[in-house]
Amino acid sequence: MAQRFGGRYSPDPENTPGDRPRPRPRLRVNPVGGRVNLLFLPPVVLAVTSFTGGASTLLLGLVGAFLLASGVWLLREGLLAEAEYHDRKVARRPAFPRKIFAALLAGLGAAVAAYSSEPGVMAPVLFGLVAGGLHLAAFGIDPLKNKGMEGVDTFQQDRVARVVDEAEKLLASMGSAIKRAGDRRAETRLAEFQDTARTLIRTVEEDPRDLTAARKYLVVYLRGAHDATVKFADLYARNRDEKARDDYLALLDDLDENFAARTAKSLLDDRSDLNVEIDVLRARLSREGVRLEQPASDNTKEEI
Repeated sequence: MAQRFGGRYSPDPENTPGDRPRPRPRLRVNPVGGRVNLLFLPPVVLAVTSFTGGASTLLLGLVGAFLLASGVWLLREGLLAEAEYHDRKVARRPAFPRKIFAALLAGLGAAVAAYSSEPGVMAPVLFGLVAGGLHLAAFGIDPLKNKGMEGVDTFQQDRVARVVDEAEKLLASMGSAIKRAGDRRAETRLAEFQDTARTLIRTVEEDPRDLTAARKYLVVYLRGAHDATVKFADLYARNRDEKARDDYLALLDDLDENFAARTAKSLLDDRSDLNVEIDVLRARLSREGVRLEQPASDNTKEEI
């Protein structure tokens, strides 16, 4: 199905000059680039050329190819974890040093590949050391210390981390669900709301002293927005109901404004204003037919 082209410099008939300008979603660069994907080529070549030798050559070649491919996969995961670490002002170091172990696997894979063609000790060791050293020089090592957590209650930070992880999963699921609708305008508006919600997430991570208020936004109301997104995507994919799309976009506008306002304010001081905003969001989601329930992971005694 054809879609109207849109971009930064393209006119948008849905937005008039008098409308409130909406922030553009922040561009996120994929940390896994072409140089990482090219590293999958050596294990493929090694595995293919191993079939030209004997049984021992084949076995060693396949083992070396497996080690090299495993190292590349581990490197990809390490680069993604490192990008997430640098993207946050408050972050724990990765529990498992993926990039360091990726370098070890690259060295072992090169050593096994060298041994398959030149049995001995010196040559495989030298090849392994060179491969591992070049790997570390090209991609570096994992972050080895926590960032921005001096003086922060680790127990409270762990609680925030669980809420943040759940919120990120909901946002990612919303992005996957909206694609079923096949509507460019809805996808763009949801991306803007996701960026606003992630700004609130970063704010909560930096100051986790009051988790109750943040939990209602990042879990309860994001879950309601997620359910509304799934329902809209399924409905709009079937009958292209313009009224349903307008209602869904209006819901995103309300949520976006409230999330942005909550981010601009302190999560600690204006509790009365917070309760009013929560009631407004609750009423809005209820009108959309979304039932709000207390998440199973929420062990707080406060009634929602």
